[in-house]
Amino acid sequence: MSELYQGLADRLAAAYRGGPVEPLRDGLDPTDADGAYAVQAINTRRWQQLGRRIVGRKIGLTAKAVQRQLGVDQPDFGVLFDDMRIANGGTLALNTLIQAKAEAEVALVLGTDLGGADVTPDQVADATAQAFAAIEIVDSRIAEWRITFADTVADNGSSSHFVLADEGRKLAGLDLYSCGMVLEVNGQVASLGAGAAALDHPLKAAAWLARTLASRGEMLRAGDIVLTGALGPMVTLKPGDTVRAIVGGLGDCAFTCGEAA
Repeated sequence: MSELYQGLADRLAAAYRGGPVEPLRDGLDPTDADGAYAVQAINTRRWQQLGRRIVGRKIGLTAKAVQRQLGVDQPDFGVLFDDMRIANGGTLALNTLIQAKAEAEVALVLGTDLGGADVTPDQVADATAQAFAAIEIVDSRIAEWRITFADTVADNGSSSHFVLADEGRKLAGLDLYSCGMVLEVNGQVASLGAGAAALDHPLKAAAWLARTLASRGEMLRAGDIVLTGALGPMVTLKPGDTVRAIVGGLGDCAFTCGEAA
């Protein structure tokens, strides 16, 4: 199987330069989590060997409606690398992506290590240094977003870039469950949501991630960024768009879609 997984990983890695590929159904059953994470891990090691540094994880498929759409009963995760971060107010080189979309999220930055098979939301709260308003820019190396669960997992959770607000907030006094979210594109409301959309609570989503990583012999580390899942529908990006996310209690962050220099 390792040769099969290596071939699928090579195909996805090549798509970053050569354009989208067909769904991976010739090598992965649509619900094959173990196989898909094995493919993801191959490319994670590839990128680390090229000098990219892991700074955290992203959680996807946190909305029940999306899970039903893909026929799965669990979220997924991908790896965040240092070069994925766009400064608040910065520019995304949209012409370097394939089919980009954006979604607003709550990001957690950990102050202490977090791991174990029984991690609870309260333990996540204790380990969290600050929470931030965030935007995740997602992209798919699979043609026309025709993804299954296995496709998106293998493709590093359909990840691309992310933006964090300039200042974080301590969790004390925050309501991450019912906090409202507005995602604006060019000053117009494009998506609405709330904290409960992220697997019923952003802290629950992060606890799921910690437990899942523990089952794979990994853990979250102090300083890690955790994107806890979309708070509302994704929006498709176009050249020139300015995107701004406002999350209740956490402030706002933004970026503009430009081109590579």
